[in-house]
Amino acid sequence: MSDAVYLGIDLGTQSIRAMAVNQDGVVLEASMQRLISERDGVRHEQDPEAWWLATATGLREVMTRLGSRAHIQGIAVDATSGTILLVDAKARPLTRALMYDDGRASVEAVEVNEAGETLWPQMSYRMQPSWALPKLLWLLRHVDVPAGARLAHQNDFVNARLAGRLLPTDSSHSLKTGYDLIRNEWPTTVLDTLRVPLSLMPEVVAPGTKIGEVGAFAAAQTGIPLGVPIFAGMTDGCAAQIASGATEVGSWNTVIGTTLVVKGVTRDLLCDPAGVVYSHRSADGCWLPGGASSVGASAIAREFGNADLDKLNRAALGAAPSPAVVYPLASKGERFPFTAPDAAGFTLGNTASVEDRYISVLEGIAMVERLSFDLLRQLGAPTGGRLTISGGAVKSEALNQIRANVLGRELSVPEVTEGAFGMAVLVAAAQSSLGDATGRMVRIQRTITPERSFAEYAGKYKTLIEELHSRGWLPGTLHSAASTGICI
Repeated sequence: MSDAVYLGIDLGTQSIRAMAVNQDGVVLEASMQRLISERDGVRHEQDPEAWWLATATGLREVMTRLGSRAHIQGIAVDATSGTILLVDAKARPLTRALMYDDGRASVEAVEVNEAGETLWPQMSYRMQPSWALPKLLWLLRHVDVPAGARLAHQNDFVNARLAGRLLPTDSSHSLKTGYDLIRNEWPTTVLDTLRVPLSLMPEVVAPGTKIGEVGAFAAAQTGIPLGVPIFAGMTDGCAAQIASGATEVGSWNTVIGTTLVVKGVTRDLLCDPAGVVYSHRSADGCWLPGGASSVGASAIAREFGNADLDKLNRAALGAAPSPAVVYPLASKGERFPFTAPDAAGFTLGNTASVEDRYISVLEGIAMVERLSFDLLRQLGAPTGGRLTISGGAVKSEALNQIRANVLGRELSVPEVTEGAFGMAVLVAAAQSSLGDATGRMVRIQRTITPERSFAEYAGKYKTLIEELHSRGWLPGTLHSAASTGICI
């Protein structure tokens, strides 16, 4: 097994990433191929054939560079959550792909929520127009669907090309298509009400399940040996969570890119009456709760896009808390850790310099992150495990340090955080366990420890949550939980 190699594929919006990883978590080879989208208002489509062309090209590059040293143990594919199309019985596209943020199914989302008004709250969510089930209903109303057609998520299409036939899908991608993760079945009553034929829906298996083998066509196109096992993947967010090593109960990963995304692991399903937190299911049967805030690096880009960020970060490192309190929402509306369609960013107090303003924005991001963990604790989630951070914002050591200070805990930065790496780890887990695979393959690059006590930020945090509450955005239960001052 010393030369065992695991392949992971990440199907993104702008690119497709292929990665070969050994059993010690060393990335042996990687390749990236660009994708093109078609956007028009709320419409966002891609050509599914472009996914396969980019995947085959990337895999061929990786396999060529690996050469004979590669003993490929398997392959798994992640993809953008909620991206779907219809295919025929031979996995040929019948439609363009409706991407993860295509918003044409607004009418259908209302109907889907009415049809599932009993089921969706059990899983702590409400369907949104960009989710897969409303979009499937939209497709059925705008496309002539022939007999034998089937719904395919983005990774289902690529898996079918790898195998040369339709394969089962995974429960992770099926969440936004309405799959009942509690009972492990398609909700036939809901589908019947919506007049969605059950025959359209694929068989569903747990992530990490072997679903097929690489066929002759794909072997010739990619250089992967015939018969290499194909394993059911997960959504891109879950793949990144695996890559971070947050797979044990009580461990969490926060990603700050354009937005702030928090994902973790619980033994039991979290019940959130507000529907702010919803949960995927892990390969080992645990639950993966999380949520995405509209707060994030977008606020930094909006205010400081033309500034010297290196200079600002140097000034912010080690600096005392700023005098202002900022809720750094870059656009209208918030969805996590509370839902408030009318929420808007605000500033309380004044700053004397651009450096102070920059610090106050970083502190605002960190305090929303802390509020997210206050919510998770209030819902009963264990939060005391390792906390890893990833995303483009980890390049800011000033933000990293402020987050550690405000959260009052050590933060770990993984060496590799890409979804393709997470899928390679998922393949390796099939030979042992997810915990064993992440423990062996995920490497921590560095850690950040608090340099200031949370007590220095407590007054600002209290001011923020009081203001959010007074504006009617922060619910009373979360306001009370955040006011307790319990350290996470």
